[in-house]
Amino acid sequence: MKVICIILARAGSKGIKNKNIARVNSKPLVFYPINAAIKSKVCDKIIVSTDSKKIAKVAKRYGALVPFYRSKKLSGDFITTEKSLQDCLLKSEIYFKTKFDICLFLTCTNIFRKISWIKYAIKILKKNKKIDSIFCVHQIYKHFWHYKNGKYRKVLQWMNSYTSRQIAPKFFREDTGIVCATRANYWRIGKRIGKNIRFIINDDPFSSIDIHKMQDLKLAEMAVRYLKKNKLDYDMAL
Repeated sequence: MKVICIILARAGSKGIKNKNIARVNSKPLVFYPINAAIKSKVCDKIIVSTDSKKIAKVAKRYGALVPFYRSKKLSGDFITTEKSLQDCLLKSEIYFKTKFDICLFLTCTNIFRKISWIKYAIKILKKNKKIDSIFCVHQIYKHFWHYKNGKYRKVLQWMNSYTSRQIAPKFFREDTGIVCATRANYWRIGKRIGKNIRFIINDDPFSSIDIHKMQDLKLAEMAVRYLKKNKLDYDMAL
């Protein structure tokens, strides 16, 4: 079964200028998903989808392929991840004259991912044809509020009453940017996740760092230094 890893890295970013090549531990953010995909040894192709020659040059330096550039039309602020992934997959299949079976999505802004999560995700999809997607999630216990038309209300019915964390209903926040593997037929029709799913329960505190602001960048820098200084988490491609 052919596996393609697609990493989205457009040039436009508002919180941090040239975010995808901003540096943490002297490495650009785009390095981290590329390195994780390479070290997992489960990907046939590792593609960076970008509209930037500068990002493309950096991505190639670290071992990714940039066989074509993303169009300006698909590089705007309001273009969905699904549309960008679909576009890159379809163009890759034409370029490489290959139909891929499994698609892997990794983001540049999530650099704290375990290589074992990638291996596990691909292994599950190869072994169990009934599973369409497998991705990382965080279990959460907090209550959520929604604001609309000047009013606040709790998002879910079970949140109307408070209870202890130990007996609270299981509620999960998806973290598909950390690791998300899906059968290619869903990406071809513009869907990131299929119908039958399985979770990778992610309880790693560092992986919750999602880099979009300068504060996030500084926090990630401190986290990498801490992990390296204390010789922790060799499973991460840092």
